[in-house]
Amino acid sequence: MPFYENGNVRIRYEETGSGFPLLVTPGGGLNSRVSNWPTAVFNAPEAFKNDFRCITMDQRNANGGESTGPIPMGDPWDAFADDQLGRMDHLGIREFFYMGYCIGGCFAGKLLQRAPERVVAAVFCQTEGHRPEDPTVMYRHGKENWVPEFLARRPDVTIDTIEKYLHNLYGVRPDFLYSVSRDFIKNCRTPMLVLPDDVPAHPLQTSIDVASLAPNAEITVFPWKEPADLKERTINRVRSFLKAQVPMRAAAQ
Repeated sequence: MPFYENGNVRIRYEETGSGFPLLVTPGGGLNSRVSNWPTAVFNAPEAFKNDFRCITMDQRNANGGESTGPIPMGDPWDAFADDQLGRMDHLGIREFFYMGYCIGGCFAGKLLQRAPERVVAAVFCQTEGHRPEDPTVMYRHGKENWVPEFLARRPDVTIDTIEKYLHNLYGVRPDFLYSVSRDFIKNCRTPMLVLPDDVPAHPLQTSIDVASLAPNAEITVFPWKEPADLKERTINRVRSFLKAQVPMRAAAQ
């Protein structure tokens, strides 16, 4: 399994398929890792390997994954974007599609902000976001589902560092997407497709707001996970949406 290394950061990734590059990250919050794909709402690398060059990865420090690095004390969303963009640089990929599940919606916002000339189109699948009636849900999710196992293997990291990290993830912008503002999405002209969800970590309103604010956004029906034929039509809509965004110069090659 290949790795991308940058100083003290080591990122494990996988590739499958061919065509225009699609960077796709699984859900799982801070435990976003390749091994989550079999239990995802649908396995994107498997679904799209005949259409695109699918690249996926273990996020930095995800429990059960193989990517490692320091806990960033600045903006952690920037650190995730550094890992993602650096890995695409490592592969020699300039332009690409991005599809993010769960926490990947926040990754999408930061990638669109950091590299608007590189992310040709973005798909938000069941995006994570702020839930006003339960504002600490993601902080609790990280504290309960990521912190204990992480600290068990990294005793060098203090609980004070972890508390600051979780605050910087979920407390600095406690509204909408955690990684970027509403004003940014309102002025972002990159084509987007939104697949909504509505569970505690994936507020329906966040998906609606992304689709409503972004000038070139589309949204699927909701719910879409059942029955099976509706789910398949939704997957096909993602495929068609992305194929329509392939740059002409790439399509001609």
